[in-house]
Amino acid sequence: MMHWSFVALLLTILTSSQGILTTLSQTNGKYLYDYATVPFLAEVFKLLVSGVFLWREYKTSPSTTKMTTEWKSVRLFPIPSIIYLIHNNVQFATLTYVDTSTYQIMGNLKIVTTGILFRLFLKRKLSNLQWMAIVLLAVGTTTSQVKGCGEASCDSLFSAPIQGYMLGILSACLSALAGVYTEFLMKKNNDSLYWQNVQLYTFGSIFNMARLIMDDFRGGFEKGPWWQRLFIGYSITTWMVVLNLGSTGLLVSWLMKYADNIVKVYATSMAMLLTTLLSVYLFSFNPTLQLFLGIIICMMSLHMYFAPPNKLVDLPETVKAAPESLKEISVERQTDS
Repeated sequence: MMHWSFVALLLTILTSSQGILTTLSQTNGKYLYDYATVPFLAEVFKLLVSGVFLWREYKTSPSTTKMTTEWKSVRLFPIPSIIYLIHNNVQFATLTYVDTSTYQIMGNLKIVTTGILFRLFLKRKLSNLQWMAIVLLAVGTTTSQVKGCGEASCDSLFSAPIQGYMLGILSACLSALAGVYTEFLMKKNNDSLYWQNVQLYTFGSIFNMARLIMDDFRGGFEKGPWWQRLFIGYSITTWMVVLNLGSTGLLVSWLMKYADNIVKVYATSMAMLLTTLLSVYLFSFNPTLQLFLGIIICMMSLHMYFAPPNKLVDLPETVKAAPESLKEISVERQTDS
């Protein structure tokens, strides 16, 4: 089995290329395809891949491939899709009150809320150093996104209506809740990872299809039903976006099963910084001092969270040797007397 650090690194690389591929898929700054079809096709891709792997696993060792088919277990799997659906609507509502840069910065709250829900719902104890590392990660990612203080965006951060901040906090909590609940599902029994994925992505495909149908009704079917425009405007880059989105989803489910949410949070946070660095070379993005400071803070956070305690705190050897030295001194004093 792969080590979680390799999967996390792969997730970081794929996630960092997501935004870049999406930008490259545009033509003259516009999408020639219906962007809402991308998540649907990504869900279908994840479902097909998981189905193939489940079939292979069952064919190889049917006795060890555990699949719980009871309704009381299956009925739990639509819940992450429902949470994400609500989260997406809250995202749009938040953007009506705050600008994009403020929303991005507030989005870093999900790092801290994930740690809190991770502790409350999954009963996973974190050390004081690990809590400090999580807060540092949120500070580092926020620092990297803050622009120069002379710019208008700096003022807009504190001038949004209270509704914007409340919705931003709710969005962060929903994002964390979806991740923590998915981890609970993946670890609640010893079912095959691929069987759990099949259940997750079946409901994911259904909910994404429902969104496309709702978009049709809202638009009065001006562009025709969604299945007729499913592949219209797709290029090689667009298909790369679909494959990238699907692959990152499969890696996240693996991490949820064999690692945890905090590993995923670190991977996606590092991916955001890597995306910004790559944008410097690909899109002539001007790096700022805040970006480099944010990267340094995030690397410190990464070391603090995952390094063994003895690598973080130096215990002086003289403390351990003290009892022996005291014995020697007392013996010498007795012989002198």
